[in-house]
Amino acid sequence: MMVDSTLEEMGRHLSEAIRTLGDGQRELKGTETWHNSRSSIPRPLQGDGQDVASILQLVQNLMYLEEGEGEDKPIHSMIQNLDKQGHMALLGHSLAAYISVLDSERLRKLTRRILSDTTLWLCRLFRYESGSAYFHEDDREGLVKVCRLVINARYEEYVSEGYVVLSSAQPVIYLSASCRPGLGQHLCSQLGLPLSSLCTVPCNTVFGSQHQMDVALLDKLIKEDKEAGKVPLLLIANAGTPDAGHTDKLGRLKELCDQYTMWLHVEGVNLATLVLDQVSSTVMAATTSDSMTLTPGLWLGLPAVPAVTLYRHEDPALSLAAGLTSSQPLEKLRALPLWFSLQYLGHNGIVHKIEHATTLSQQLLQKLESLASIKTLVADDLSSPVVVFRFAEEVNTISTGERELLDTFNRWLGKQLAQLVPASGVDVVEMENEGTCVRFNPLMAAGVQETQYGDVEALMERLSELVPVLSSTLRLRQDFKVEANRHFPFLSYIEDLSWPGLGAFRYELQSEIMIESQREQELEKINCELLKKLQDLDTDLSFSLGPEFTTVKDCVFVGMATDDLNVLELVDTVATLAREIEDSGRLLENMTEVVRKGILEAEQQLQKASEEKIMEEGLLRQLPLVSSVVNWFSPFQSSVKGRTFNLAAGSLDSTEPTYLSKSQTHGPASPDTPTSSMKALTGPRLFRHSTAGSDCCGETDSIAPAKETTDKSCASPENTTSLPTSLPLLEKELPDAPQVAKNKILQSSESEEMQGEINIGPEKRRPESQKADDTGR
Repeated sequence: MMVDSTLEEMGRHLSEAIRTLGDGQRELKGTETWHNSRSSIPRPLQGDGQDVASILQLVQNLMYLEEGEGEDKPIHSMIQNLDKQGHMALLGHSLAAYISVLDSERLRKLTRRILSDTTLWLCRLFRYESGSAYFHEDDREGLVKVCRLVINARYEEYVSEGYVVLSSAQPVIYLSASCRPGLGQHLCSQLGLPLSSLCTVPCNTVFGSQHQMDVALLDKLIKEDKEAGKVPLLLIANAGTPDAGHTDKLGRLKELCDQYTMWLHVEGVNLATLVLDQVSSTVMAATTSDSMTLTPGLWLGLPAVPAVTLYRHEDPALSLAAGLTSSQPLEKLRALPLWFSLQYLGHNGIVHKIEHATTLSQQLLQKLESLASIKTLVADDLSSPVVVFRFAEEVNTISTGERELLDTFNRWLGKQLAQLVPASGVDVVEMENEGTCVRFNPLMAAGVQETQYGDVEALMERLSELVPVLSSTLRLRQDFKVEANRHFPFLSYIEDLSWPGLGAFRYELQSEIMIESQREQELEKINCELLKKLQDLDTDLSFSLGPEFTTVKDCVFVGMATDDLNVLELVDTVATLAREIEDSGRLLENMTEVVRKGILEAEQQLQKASEEKIMEEGLLRQLPLVSSVVNWFSPFQSSVKGRTFNLAAGSLDSTEPTYLSKSQTHGPASPDTPTSSMKALTGPRLFRHSTAGSDCCGETDSIAPAKETTDKSCASPENTTSLPTSLPLLEKELPDAPQVAKNKILQSSESEEMQGEINIGPEKRRPESQKADDTGR
């Protein structure tokens, strides 16, 4: 069989271009960063032109170019992995451009054949008999054209009179409250109708499903509109809501539409299950609708494939007036990529893809039943390819803001699952009644992400790990609040329901600073330093500044926690570190003043000692030559003593005790000298409960004096669990007497003592025997 050389060359060039761009992506992913270049700046068109390789290289640079001039940013995969059917769809677009250059007669015959074949295949696949098809890029465009068709059919003078005929009898479009947001407003803007032409029908809240349209209320609304002189025009129903995949009662809605001569339009992801051998009766009722919109490109993982609206209408003139059909052959070529892909997949391939996605959803739905803290929003029919679940553990201690807090936790859960198992394609959705939920929709992701059964297993494994963390954090959050308030006014607990973790706190200044700006600066400085010290600790907890757009300032946010967290130890350690940071800053300020005063006092004493020395030695001893002779016959012993400056005490002391004992003495510790507990924060993971029977210190020992705590050996290999090993509780200062623990630490460790000496006297004191030897020379 001979193939046109041009078509063969086109396919080869397309394959080479895709391979070139794919190789460039893999090369860039192998590097850590992508250096932004000046290639993003528009440049003039070159006179001699460029070859294909240079143009592809430019396209590749633009594809992976990150915004932000001069910055290095990581490379992420921005192109889905195209399989063979994806290549066929892209080849269809290339062929459409090539076919457009044919002569008009051949182009007309070819486009008519492509359009009729694609329409026939889709109607048979989705059980929609005697239907016509309209192919469009925007998935809302088909519904707009259908509304124009219905307006032309219901208003006979609309073609000649235009919108004037609508003023006497206003048309009404009914749609479910579960429809995708903005759909009704888009219809009114495209059709030139006022927003009063929209009627949103609520879903059932007392009887039946909370996601299905209330049929009884719809009947009441239609009767009221007809009594007001309005024209019920069209009803938009769901066969799979955008969020949870629920299906309206299409059978009863069709009967209601026939009763009031309304047009029924159906859309939703569950329409994909019409190709399966076994279809639920609820979804099967969609085949009796007047029109429905399909998105086979998303369901089958085909790139740039148009959406399709199937409809039934007997008047081709009205269809042409509404724009559902066109006499332009080029517009009919929109179906060529889909025509190409459907032939490549075949009937069995299409059914296999949709059946695979449905099986993945059922597999996850069965596994979620084993998790007690997970609530699933099961659709009306078990064949729905969408699974929506939510972490919904009830905690008695949480009363205010429970819904908002659970929404925050579920939002964190969805983001974590999407990062840990990206092939699953899970995302976060906001439900009106349930709140924030996690959605697994393999029908929309399996073709792009290539979701497999192993990804569902990995998703369940990660979910089993994250749910206990959510439960423990939710339980310990109240304990953290109580313990933080116990240290008031040192610590202030910050209630932030948008933070997925234990909570937030802020250390409050205890010093009296009158200027507000200075107080804010000092507060920011202390809490930033506290955050750094907490981040340096060897613990599984995460400490951060909180969300990017948080309303509170100068706070430390604590992340998720496991069940073995010792909240008491955590809060006590935080309070201890914070007070030490504030004391250190205050000591530095005090020491600066003490040193300044000590230097002035030392200068005065040096001046006085120099004058006393002159008076004791006499005038003869001041002369250079005479002094040596006088000292030879009559050695002089000065009464001026050396001085040392004690930095810790801020005082001038005599050096005589130092030289008598030939060692440096230790004076009393300064009461304002802070001690650092960071040296004690070593060993296994911090803030863990000790198991029974171990040698570790209990919770009652956590506030014991530092000396007694550091002498105990708390490392026990028997305390290991599936999480990091537990750590002995660290010494903490008593809330009422923090300085006692500091003094004991100073007495137990010479390395922590802040004492320095500055010799100020005219000469060092020496033992008497050494002086006698010197005088005897």
